[in-house]
Amino acid sequence: MSSLDLDRKQAAELDKETLITILLELQQRLAEQAAEIQALRDQLAKNSQNSGKPPSSDGLKKPRTRSLRKKSGRNSGGQQGHQGHTLKMVEDPNYVEVHEVSTCPHCAAGLESVKPQEYEKRQVFDIPPVQVEVTEHQAEIKICPGCGEQVKGNFPAGVTQPVQYGPRIKAQAAYLNNYQLIPLARTSELLGDFYGHRPTEAFVIASNAAVIQRTETSLEAIKQQLIDAEVVHYDESGLRVEGKLNWLHSAGTNRLTYYGVHPKRGKDGMKAVGILPEFEGIAVHDHWKSYFTFDNCQHALCNAHHLRELRFIHEQYEQPWAQEISRLLFDIKDEVETAKSNQKITLSVEKLLHFEQRYDELIAQGLEANPPPAIPLPKKRGRKKQSPPKNLLDRLQQFKYETLAFMYDFRIPFDNNLAERDVRMVKVKQKVSGAFRTRQGADTFCSIRSYISTVRKHDFNVIDALHNALIGDPFIPTTLVV
Repeated sequence: MSSLDLDRKQAAELDKETLITILLELQQRLAEQAAEIQALRDQLAKNSQNSGKPPSSDGLKKPRTRSLRKKSGRNSGGQQGHQGHTLKMVEDPNYVEVHEVSTCPHCAAGLESVKPQEYEKRQVFDIPPVQVEVTEHQAEIKICPGCGEQVKGNFPAGVTQPVQYGPRIKAQAAYLNNYQLIPLARTSELLGDFYGHRPTEAFVIASNAAVIQRTETSLEAIKQQLIDAEVVHYDESGLRVEGKLNWLHSAGTNRLTYYGVHPKRGKDGMKAVGILPEFEGIAVHDHWKSYFTFDNCQHALCNAHHLRELRFIHEQYEQPWAQEISRLLFDIKDEVETAKSNQKITLSVEKLLHFEQRYDELIAQGLEANPPPAIPLPKKRGRKKQSPPKNLLDRLQQFKYETLAFMYDFRIPFDNNLAERDVRMVKVKQKVSGAFRTRQGADTFCSIRSYISTVRKHDFNVIDALHNALIGDPFIPTTLVV
């Protein structure tokens, strides 16, 4: 029989010391059950709006969307001065069709001999029927009259097979499969419907392999420029490869993107990608602890993650300090943006001290409302589990500089949204395909997507960049941009 399973008579016979022990055990058990109930409530209350959970985890019952951004006060839609993309008439159309007026609809008079006074113009933009062109290359074969040897002309570079596809259709296949995320079979089907000539799935795979081979120098340049950059955004996300959970690691700036896939999420995976171990700038990330194992660089934390966690604490635990810290972060962000618009490179010392003092005061309020957990009984080993508010407060206090880094250094952004945007389309690829069946397929996709994403960030045409790579002239970023 357990010491807690006693009836009234048995309890009355116990001495005082035994009763105290039982009471403490009951108190401990109640505290554990209360913590477990709270943890279950927290788990049920979390969604993509108040935690780091992705929107796909919300299920069919989507939470009410509440943006973390402040309202700007402007009407929705295009703002004044915004350059639109409305279809406009061209001065020199490819074709002109004149629609004549032969009879007056009012009096039935003939108008064939009457010159038009003016023309009302309407232009239609369309694509003419397109089909695959076949170019036959013929190399002359001659007999030299001087020595009698047979001599043959040289084929152009890249023309190596009796029958083969050209670089333009290879570029389009790689574009559709890797940029538009169309599966292999549907890529072949789409090319067949467009051009009347349907290549095989093997052709799409071979096109991807050719792009990989021809963009090696570009990927090396992207990787090295990220290593040399001042500020780089990092993120990681789960990716299924060969039926197992792997991790996509991304590193990017506003002009560069690099992806890598590894079985490990932490330090081993980050080292394998090969950027963080040599990076000496400022790493912006979401506080995954493995990032802090790299002490060769500085760290800055994503405040979008903090805002979601603070919202959860405010809603679930009804603690006002959480909402006040959110407001403070927004106030600092507004102050920084105003200073940037006024061509300033830093905030005044007075403002920095004011914001730091306010931050410390709110952290102190939170710690007062969330004291450390009681010391566990001797039977319990290890560190006492803390509540979510206490965990967040400890993190915000310990990493104060990393949280407010955007306030001290205007090169550092408020959040890590750039990295999340870089990761988003790779996650969409996984939704479309379910998983990567081979590791080579995952590596191929990441490499091509690194090249394409960097091209897009430079506002270059993706198909042209793929085509140029296939003919030996890949796009290589030359300007180091934060």
